[in-house]
Formats: sequence, C-alpha cells, structure tokens
Amino acid sequence: MEIEVQQEGDVAVAAFRGSLDRLTANEALQALTQQVLAGHAKLVADLSGLDYISSSGLRTLLSVMKDCRAKGGDFRLAGASPDVGKVLELSGFTGILKTFPTRDAAVQSFA
Repeated sequence: MEIEVQQEGDVAVAAFRGSLDRLTANEALQALTQQVLAGHAKLVADLSGLDYISSSGLRTLLSVMKDCRAKGGDFRLAGASPDVGKVLELSGFTGILKTFPTRDAAVQSFA
C-alpha cells in the first residue's frame, strides 16, 4: 500500500493505492495520525486507488475520524471503487463518515 498526502488549502488529502488490510492498517493509521497531530484535522481519504479494504482498514478509518473530530475537524472519504464502496456500505460506514464521489467534492465540502 502507498499513501501520498497533499495539502489543498486547509484540507489534507491522503491518496491510497493498494490494499488497506491487517498488514497495512498500522502504517495507514500512523500516516493519518501524523496529519492530525500536525494540525490538519480536516482530512480526506482519496480511496480511488484502493483495491481492497478489510475490517482492520475499517477500524483505521474509524480511529482517524474520531481523532479528527476531537480536534474540531472531520474525516471524509472520496472516490471509493464499487467493491470498496460496497464494503463501506455493508459495514455501516456510509452512515458514520461522509462519502463523496470525487476527491474535489470531498475537499470542497469543507468550505
């Protein structure tokens, strides 16, 4: 898995590539937590390059959401593929986290 973080105004965008699973969840959690600790509590996960997400990956997303909200921000998801989107929907995450079809839409939702 690869994570590339870019700033778009006051929003940090983390673009994922590969799989977010038991083997990569800790790496993802560390990368995203670093952003929150650096003061970037408005955070978007661009999932357009994510092939697979497991329950470990879902726990990572939930933990980051809690951290962002505790710092007065929020965590949003963007661009999930149909397969990843189905996992998010079946697990109830679409009711917990705001999801957007594109990265730009997610970033603009913070305006």
